[in-house]
Amino acid sequence: MLSPNRWARLCAGLVFALAVALLPTGAAHAAAPPSSGWNDWSCKPSERNPRPVVLVHGTLANKHVNWLGLAPYLKNRDFCVFSLDHGVLPGVPLFHGLGPIEESAGDLAVFVDRVLEATGAREVDLVGHSQGGLMPRYYLKHHPGAAGKVNELIAIAPSTNGTTLLGLTRLLDIFPGLDKALFLATPALGQQVVGSDFLTALNSDGYTVPGVSYTVIATRYDQIVTPWRSQFIDEPGVRNVLVQDLCALNLSEHAGVGLTDRVVFHEVANILDPSRSRPTTCLSVIG
Repeated sequence: MLSPNRWARLCAGLVFALAVALLPTGAAHAAAPPSSGWNDWSCKPSERNPRPVVLVHGTLANKHVNWLGLAPYLKNRDFCVFSLDHGVLPGVPLFHGLGPIEESAGDLAVFVDRVLEATGAREVDLVGHSQGGLMPRYYLKHHPGAAGKVNELIAIAPSTNGTTLLGLTRLLDIFPGLDKALFLATPALGQQVVGSDFLTALNSDGYTVPGVSYTVIATRYDQIVTPWRSQFIDEPGVRNVLVQDLCALNLSEHAGVGLTDRVVFHEVANILDPSRSRPTTCLSVIG
């Protein structure tokens, strides 16, 4: 019988392999490509789009690969766009979002302040994918003044209430000590398991904070954050969007909605700039 530590490494490896397999062709092997037009620290927000957009990547992703689709899409629509790396573990290149989520929220706090200082803006809009849609909620709830710096959080396929990881979390009940070993090896993975102490504490007194608008975008074909309905936030004022309600033919899964789905990109742009909003449909893939 394998020890808990070896089972933890096995689970982390399975999740890692699954995530890599779901990335677009070649993206998993991209050696931190340069950001094309975003992370331009000389960018000044326009009168039409006065708030810079901060993109927050998910688990096992980074500030480049996660946003090769959405960042240029928004940049071409006259937004100042920035992205950061967070949750970086020593000795683990390229694949981030693995460190403690509390520390990642600290990385986001520093980054938001840097963006505001560089751009002269009063607030930012946050767009996160997967863990990137969860972690900013910790930042907003636990960093003094954070809510006053953020206008909107758009969470794409977020691990709002955790995940069963395609049933892999059942192993935690079978093998004593596996949950602790998993947490030690890759803290953010353990924190996103359904029923984790982290999620219980984060969600216990409500999911949102006053003064910030929240939108959750989910796909019924998500196979990472499962069940997919657990991504939604049932609180007043939160807009929950199912991709298939926008385009019934959309087959995007967990990675696709954040990486390549132009239907999702169109809806994100609508939220960020309501003055230019147009209905999001299947035809948005060419818009």
